[in-house]
Amino acid sequence: MRPTSAKSALDYCPGHPLDLGATLSPLQRGRGDPTSRSMPDGSVWRTQRTPDGPATLHLSPMLAPAGGAVRVTAWGPGAEWSIAQAPALLGEGDDPESLDLTAERDVPGWPAQAVAALASVQRRRPGARLTRSGLVLEAAVPAVLEQKVTGVEARRAWRRLLLQHGELPPGPAPEGMRVVPTPDGWRSIPDHDWHRAGVGPQRVRTARRVAAVAPALERTLQLGRGGPEIVAALTSIPGVGVWTAAEITQRAHGDPDAVSVGDAHLSHVVGHYVTGERTDDDGMLSLLAPFAGQRQRVVRLITLSGVVAPRFGPKATIEDHRAR
Repeated sequence: MRPTSAKSALDYCPGHPLDLGATLSPLQRGRGDPTSRSMPDGSVWRTQRTPDGPATLHLSPMLAPAGGAVRVTAWGPGAEWSIAQAPALLGEGDDPESLDLTAERDVPGWPAQAVAALASVQRRRPGARLTRSGLVLEAAVPAVLEQKVTGVEARRAWRRLLLQHGELPPGPAPEGMRVVPTPDGWRSIPDHDWHRAGVGPQRVRTARRVAAVAPALERTLQLGRGGPEIVAALTSIPGVGVWTAAEITQRAHGDPDAVSVGDAHLSHVVGHYVTGERTDDDGMLSLLAPFAGQRQRVVRLITLSGVVAPRFGPKATIEDHRAR
């Protein structure tokens, strides 16, 4: 039987546009993510393991008052923590206006039309804000699963591990949802279950390492929304590099500057958007350099534009580690 508990609620009225789906979408690992479910009515179900225990959240846009208001309802031992954290989850503390895309701005390496196009996305998507989940381990494990594999493989592994080892969520969450394991739970998953999920030994070791230092991970939230000190703390864990650290801080800390250097496709997308040509990581960083401090926000606007860089060469092979 699914655990039940008293619920907590909040009507969050930020006074500015809020695109619920766009703001929370980075937290969802594919359509089959057992921790997140987007509904036809525009609402979002989410489960999370808070410092006080598991919680289920239902976030629903309100018809009134205007200005991006969202009704947040939470169940479980972590309900009160989740309600307190909900504004940050929905982008409170984020400052989209700090990104200057005025028409007269001359951006080195950027054609004027590319700056104008990005400014147009910014105007059309004012409700897309940067989330800050406040849950570092919850962002770290799926980031580790995504290291050097296709998105299909990573999402498949995440779903399988959660369905097998996740906890039933409190309250009326949709069927099939799960709460992520505790740090000890992640460490105690048997080797053969990781193997069947298609996770290789190196990623297993890294996932166990991050779970082993979970309290230290969560303390990095006290250092702010990003920066070298947080990156240094994360990358001090063997197996966690700059790409993984960026994927974590974008979601858990709300870092507006972290760029996923080393991503298989991101540099090509950024290069194609700005210049019409593919580029590498160094080229991407050069193009983003004029926006230091806001580079992740620029990347988000580029991806929200819907641009897709042309792909060349063979597709990455999806390996079936389970057969070995």
